[in-house]
Amino acid sequence: MTGDVPNHLRDFFERSHIALALASAEGDNPLLLVNGPFRALTGYDDADVIGRNCRMLQGDAPNEEPRARIHAFLDKEAEKSVRTPLVNFRKDGSPFVNLLFMSKLRALGGGVRYVFASQFDISRSQPELLADYDETLGRTLRTLTPVLAESGIVLEGSLMTIANTAATVAQAKLTLSDLDATSFG
Repeated sequence: MTGDVPNHLRDFFERSHIALALASAEGDNPLLLVNGPFRALTGYDDADVIGRNCRMLQGDAPNEEPRARIHAFLDKEAEKSVRTPLVNFRKDGSPFVNLLFMSKLRALGGGVRYVFASQFDISRSQPELLADYDETLGRTLRTLTPVLAESGIVLEGSLMTIANTAATVAQAKLTLSDLDATSFG
């Protein structure tokens, strides 16, 4: 299934130090590619996730508000990117709060070709780790832009989504306290 992904984009993913996933913009947005940090974060191997929608990581968690944001991002042309915390589960069943960033990758000809995502565990993170992640994600997006251009693809959205860190962290703290008070089974 990763045969549709240009080699230079695959190479970029594998060199990245942050968790990345690439999904098809078609159908149920099946995952086409994940990288080593994604596998380390989630505990899932490629065979577990490629061809499946990333929502599998949500398990039984309600995630109502994050799901609504993700659906709006996927369904509305004007929504270029989204960043939201949501409860995910590792392969071993342990929950974590994932700070999810998603952006559309559009072909120069017009249509959305892929959905790009980055994941970061903010469950127990120190604020300085989140600031480092934000900086690394920003650098990743700036570096990704010319890599995508080789295939005639444009990264939509802007780094302004990343700039809303304070509000996102406050929301994540509420999500984390709900996670600590809830038993998923």
